[in-house]
Amino acid sequence: MEYRHTQFGTVIIFGVGIVIAAILVHFLVSESIPPTEAGAAILLLLTLFLFASLTIEINHGSVVCRFGLGLIRKEIRLSDITNARPVINSWIAGWGIRWMPGQYMLWNVSGFQAVELTLTNGKRFRIGTDEPDTLVQAIQINKTTGT
Repeated sequence: MEYRHTQFGTVIIFGVGIVIAAILVHFLVSESIPPTEAGAAILLLLTLFLFASLTIEINHGSVVCRFGLGLIRKEIRLSDITNARPVINSWIAGWGIRWMPGQYMLWNVSGFQAVELTLTNGKRFRIGTDEPDTLVQAIQINKTTGT
């Protein structure tokens, strides 16, 4: 079973977009932009390109997670997964890449739903998704068929 799904971080996109728009309006009104605002706009644009979406794919025996353009990615072999289950993250976990000491690593771009993978080394990795049941099913089917 092939699986590929992209979830967009609408709150991240909207929030960063508003700040960039405010900087642009300030530039248009004053006809100059302070270096600090220019630097902030560049950092925000970079953040937007890197973290605006999270794509999850299952192919070639691995679960592959990619933020934004794909520069930040993680690949987990299906053979290293002992369990996959839907979970709900606490609001404290937030969005982005989060390490919850003693608990799990989380990659999330929007919402609170996720799939928690238990790995053969005992570590847990959570992938934020708006379709957790479908992702769990795809992992289980691909582990069974060995694809």
